[in-house]
Amino acid sequence: MGCIDAYNRSISYLRISVTDRCNLRCIYCMPEEGIPLKPHSELLTFEEITKIVRAAASLGITKIRLTGGEPLTRKGIVDLVRMIASVPGIEDLAMTTNGVLLQHFAHKLKEAGLKRVNVSLDTLKPERFRRITRVGNLEDVIKGIEEARKAGLTPIKINMVVLEGFNRDEVVDFARLTISEEWHVRFIEVMPVGAEAEGNLGQYVSMKEVREEIERALGPLIPASLKGSGPARYFRLEGAKGTIGFITPISEHFCYQCNRLRLTSDGRIRPCLLSDFEIDLKSAIRSGATEEEIAEIIKEAVRLKPERHQLEASSFPSGRAMAEIGG
Repeated sequence: MGCIDAYNRSISYLRISVTDRCNLRCIYCMPEEGIPLKPHSELLTFEEITKIVRAAASLGITKIRLTGGEPLTRKGIVDLVRMIASVPGIEDLAMTTNGVLLQHFAHKLKEAGLKRVNVSLDTLKPERFRRITRVGNLEDVIKGIEEARKAGLTPIKINMVVLEGFNRDEVVDFARLTISEEWHVRFIEVMPVGAEAEGNLGQYVSMKEVREEIERALGPLIPASLKGSGPARYFRLEGAKGTIGFITPISEHFCYQCNRLRLTSDGRIRPCLLSDFEIDLKSAIRSGATEEEIAEIIKEAVRLKPERHQLEASSFPSGRAMAEIGG
């Protein structure tokens, strides 16, 4: 059991952004020109990240997810996976990636101790993929997913952010793939984070609409379960090899069961993704803080974790882009 917060939630999951750099420029995540990047000296070192993970594990954190930016762009990422995987108490080590570089890393990551990957993929159409990501090649991602499957980084979850006017018409195509492929597709409502927050909501599609559309086209969805804690509610089409999940941060928030903290690449603990409040951990660690002192700072972040987000009050977090926070 992890730390217990003020609302009796057990916090057992830490998402770690290892870089603010990304090799894509997805329209809902980052402006076309990118974001001002932190100098390398401002990013946490692998040793600092591992020290924080050890402190977190002493408090009952058992699950770590590496994110970015794009985590596979961080030089030496396989070494970091190996370092974190060796920390006593860490039971589940996963990664969220855009998949572009995954074909080159999948087997090395598995050997280093990574358990699973989530791959962000918003379209199955090559031209549209290039438009949404501005620079990407869909074939690279498909090859990455296949190599991850061969390496045993399973179950592989495919994250699709549904956007009106961009990929809404592909919902059924993604769902249909779960019948013949062992893909675990998760449809996600776009989250208003960063400078473009309010504009993103103009493309918002509720998961209620998505589910109804899938059932009209492919038949009833049967409740299912899938390994790995998270906010998705999972279903399966009759006879399907994979599953379909729905993540509803806007239409039906899941704050009451949130079990996570976030660590930004520049060393700030963020108790809630959808709030700009952060606690500086890097300054403490670079001033010589012990693991016990780091654990106390993490406990303070848990204590200050809000009961829920305030999006319904149009309180959009705007201080950082999603690529800087780690999603």
